[in-house]
Amino acid sequence: MVLEEVKWGLIGCGDVTEVKSGPPLQLTPHSSLVAVMRRNGELAKDYAIRHNVPKWYSNGDDLINDPEVNAVYIATPPNAHLEYAIKAMRAGKPVYVEKPMARTYNECLEMIKISNETGTPLFSAYYRRTLPLFTKVKELIDLNSIGTIRLVNIRYYKPPESESETKIASWRYQPEISGGGLLFDLASHTLDFLDFILGPISNVKANALNQGGLYPAEDLVMANWMHDTGVAGTGTWCFTTSDKNNLDEVEIIGNQGKIVFSTFKSNPVVLENWAGREEFLFERPKHVQSFLMEKIVAALRGKGESPSTGITGARTNRVMDEMVKNYYNNKL
Repeated sequence: MVLEEVKWGLIGCGDVTEVKSGPPLQLTPHSSLVAVMRRNGELAKDYAIRHNVPKWYSNGDDLINDPEVNAVYIATPPNAHLEYAIKAMRAGKPVYVEKPMARTYNECLEMIKISNETGTPLFSAYYRRTLPLFTKVKELIDLNSIGTIRLVNIRYYKPPESESETKIASWRYQPEISGGGLLFDLASHTLDFLDFILGPISNVKANALNQGGLYPAEDLVMANWMHDTGVAGTGTWCFTTSDKNNLDEVEIIGNQGKIVFSTFKSNPVVLENWAGREEFLFERPKHVQSFLMEKIVAALRGKGESPSTGITGARTNRVMDEMVKNYYNNKL
């Protein structure tokens, strides 16, 4: 499937699309946003007016069946990803779906199945694969800057959000909507990026707990795994620490040095090896999905490939399913 111009329909024009992902649909060459949908039609209309989008809908089927729309971006909570993705692909329209790709790995597999059956491209929104800070990390590894990679260690500690913030983002704490807790919303970015630079993850062993009792989902996950390349991995994510214990650090250790960086903070990438210590500082782009959107549009025009696809996105869901399965199995 090759498109000369990509004309997007956006399903779920909520907060995440205001700056992060909505504008790139319009700013990328050969790409435009022609229609938006939100179940609250007035909010859809408001978004369309503010972003100069010509059409708005309150029903996803209407947007998918709009003849002017030839590609669909799904930015709803994860429980709606599968339904809309299947409908769009069966209508012959490529799909770009927010992360996590779905609630479960099995839902991801169903989406991939329909993509294969219809020949319709499927992409996932793991945009860190293209952001300059993260491509620098990949470059350093590809240049053998720390020798042979031995292991990677993730530590992410975060205090609980305020009651008002938790209410606003309540779907992120409801497994029936999100698939899990903040592991699915936040850790998915790190796990997907490590898949990109160190190879797919397998042999996952983990404990998931709820220590704070603030919501139904897990709030602490401790895991270890292996990458197919032979690199070992460990990770601890705790979402009920104090402000003083707030930490966002990924450490990649080789036999000749290490690389340290953050997934969400604007900390510099730190390289330590035989040559000493070096820091690389990057400003956070205003529209963080711009770099990935350029590659997706190029792929749809037959002029390149996207590093983030349905297949890669599904692998991250599989890893997270493994990390939390004991917690949810024990709750049944």
